[in-house]
Amino acid sequence: MIKVGDRLPEGTLTEFIETETAGGSRGPNSFKVSDLVKGKKIAIFGLPGAFTPTCSAKHVPSYLANYDKLRAKGVDEIWCISVNDAFVMGAWGRDQKATGKIRMMADGSAEFTKKLGLELDLSARGMGMRMNRISMLVDDGVVKQLNVEGPGKFEVSDAETMLKQM
Repeated sequence: MIKVGDRLPEGTLTEFIETETAGGSRGPNSFKVSDLVKGKKIAIFGLPGAFTPTCSAKHVPSYLANYDKLRAKGVDEIWCISVNDAFVMGAWGRDQKATGKIRMMADGSAEFTKKLGLELDLSARGMGMRMNRISMLVDDGVVKQLNVEGPGKFEVSDAETMLKQM
């Protein structure tokens, strides 16, 4: 499992872009993680799935509510990573009113999640391989903080905990 002091592994994440820009066309766009993190401080939180109860009612809202405080502490971007496809993550971002604040990053095949060592096998519950509930602060690709939740918990991966650690 990735730990504080480690560099994020090479990988690709996909984001649904709402409006065509110089950096991407409308729809799903794939990005190399190493390119995205270069020279930036990023608050990342990962979770088992879009539209799931705790993720929708608590996890995303904690980062939205603390967006300005995180930015004031030098965070350049906030990412939400889940093992869903970019269409689902885009729809969930719109539903959560996160567009423009939280980048909803899809890891559809759990490849990046597995490289991080943060996979959570929910096959017995019909959900397949997912990402464990986590938060991390990454500075120029290096993990500065890492909070991994215990099974079924939501105690240390919220934005408030991250702010206290900064």
